Amino acid sequence: MRFMMIFKANDVSESGGLPSEESLTAMGLVMAEMAEKGVLLAGDGLLPSSHGFRLQLDEGKRRVVDGPFTETKELIAGFCLIEVASREEAMEWGWRCIAADALGAGEPDTSGLLEIRPVPTADYFGDNYTDEARDRNEDTFRKAAENLEKVQKSST
Repeated sequence: MRFMMIFKANDVSESGGLPSEESLTAMGLVMAEMAEKGVLLAGDGLLPSSHGFRLQLDEGKRRVVDGPFTETKELIAGFCLIEVASREEAMEWGWRCIAADALGAGEPDTSGLLEIRPVPTADYFGDNYTDEARDRNEDTFRKAAENLEKVQKSST
């Protein structure tokens, strides 16, 4: 089962404050272990919303809204996409990630919010997910994996 772990933003992450060395190390170790065990599919942190923008379509009119955005509780600070055997395993990894992330606040294990949501499989969509759509989707994600590999090679 695939799950998306969504790290919620807080006042520190939205102010542009950097995670502590201890937090970066702890999160890096958890991510490395997830990768080693074949659980981690993707993951990264995000810059504060002041660096972002939203696209809005309102009655056919396009609008670009630049950050920052005021509702911190609605924002995300990072994500991990994982493949695990069960909801319980996703929760175990989630608790480890949230503990590592909390180190950045200077008070280990005392605060943080992590949303975890399942990613649907092809079966979820039933007959609406045709063989043609499945083939196209597989080709799309194969190409996306190749793109990611190219980016990773060029950034080293």
